[in-house]
Amino acid sequence: MQRYFALLVCWLLGDLVVFVATYALAYFIRVGWIFSTDFPFERFLAVSIVVAPLWLMVLIGTRTFALTRRQRSPRNMAYILYATVVGVALFALAYYFTFGLFFSRRLLLYALALSATGTWVWHVLFEQILRRALHTKPVFRALVIGVTRESKELIETLNRARSPVVPVAILDGRGAKETEIDGVPVRGKLNKLEDVIQGERITHLIQCADLEQSLNLLSACRQHGITYMLLPSVLGIVERDDRVTPLEGFQVTAVHPRGGLVSWLFE
Repeated sequence: MQRYFALLVCWLLGDLVVFVATYALAYFIRVGWIFSTDFPFERFLAVSIVVAPLWLMVLIGTRTFALTRRQRSPRNMAYILYATVVGVALFALAYYFTFGLFFSRRLLLYALALSATGTWVWHVLFEQILRRALHTKPVFRALVIGVTRESKELIETLNRARSPVVPVAILDGRGAKETEIDGVPVRGKLNKLEDVIQGERITHLIQCADLEQSLNLLSACRQHGITYMLLPSVLGIVERDDRVTPLEGFQVTAVHPRGGLVSWLFE
């Protein structure tokens, strides 16, 4: 776990460096490769350094750094762009209240484009480093419950993508003929749950079958401080068109009728 936290700190510090560096680059692109006396670089740099932690807090609030988040995904790109727009707004306000009216709107556009692109590229690159480091020597060790077509596909996908959540053992409520799936051993039935959790230092439990055992599995996860995950196929949702949405304060799994973009945005 210390390795993960060390990598996360490096990731966050890298974001701060990228933010300040892209703003400095935007300054020189707009002003020229000189230090302007009309628009001092020292002031510009000082404000960007002050604003950088605030921008980073906005980015953290979007859960961009979540363990299972894919940095290449369109949704994640949208979160980064949103945080970057907020960062530019904070920078303009901070500069205005500190030194007066900002002199160049084009510079802000440069800063927006460069910081958004730089942050996204840095995240994509660091995601590969993070995945290699956490998959080769697993920190987040997953126990998969159920030998089904969906669980086999899940395990193969996690291994192929070098997921930080690494499947290390499989249990099945009724037993299974297979001895391993994609290199992950099938350890037997659910009567070995406690032994496997302790012996394999499990941090995540992914339920892919045995719906009737949900309460027992969830209780075991709470007892041992394990993250519990449920594959929608356990509930009979197999088309991957579900999403978790709030309903008057309750989190519910919703499957909407197929519709267009407007339906996806507003339902």
